[in-house]
Amino acid sequence: MRIYVDFDDVLCETARALTGLAHRMFGRRVAYEEIAVFDLQQAFGIDAGQHQALMAKAHEPGFLMALEPTPGATDVLSAWRAAGWQTVIVTGRPLASREPSQRWLAGRGLNGLPLLFVDKYRREPPAAPGQPRALTPDELRNERFDLAIEDAPAALDLLVGDRACRTIVFDRPWNRTYAAPHGAAAARCGGWSELPAICARAARDKNGERV
Repeated sequence: MRIYVDFDDVLCETARALTGLAHRMFGRRVAYEEIAVFDLQQAFGIDAGQHQALMAKAHEPGFLMALEPTPGATDVLSAWRAAGWQTVIVTGRPLASREPSQRWLAGRGLNGLPLLFVDKYRREPPAAPGQPRALTPDELRNERFDLAIEDAPAALDLLVGDRACRTIVFDRPWNRTYAAPHGAAAARCGGWSELPAICARAARDKNGERV
């Protein structure tokens, strides 16, 4: 099994931390459950300049390192690794955040897990010649996964067209009305406690045997 796990708001509680950051920076009081859209500029009612400042602060090492793991995530990922399944942590964070992102994983006992940067939202500036760059959305489609766990509607749209990959919508307020395009299938889970059984079913379907 090769499993795609999104970083922010699947593996860690980024949006919950951002509500506090928006309040401290701009006095905006928006409860986590009120984040009804993925676009934080719209969700927090801030202008483009404020949104840019929020995102810059949100990708500073101190903010990233303080993010809390989503309940149950680290235990499940450790169990999957023990089972010999490859978990790939996939993120739309800026490529410049690689070092604190890797340190966060190591600090939660998840060191060594592959970390794949993808320009999911087409925000990454062009890389200088010869320098590392994030994968494009088209390049992500060439990656092969058996199971993908994602919260962002735009990223889910990239995944659901792959019939070989079982796509899971990780339930968050901003994806409650998400519907996969073109009749594609996507299951929904309410938290990490549900994912071991989902993963076991995916493995059984892949291997044609009981897991």
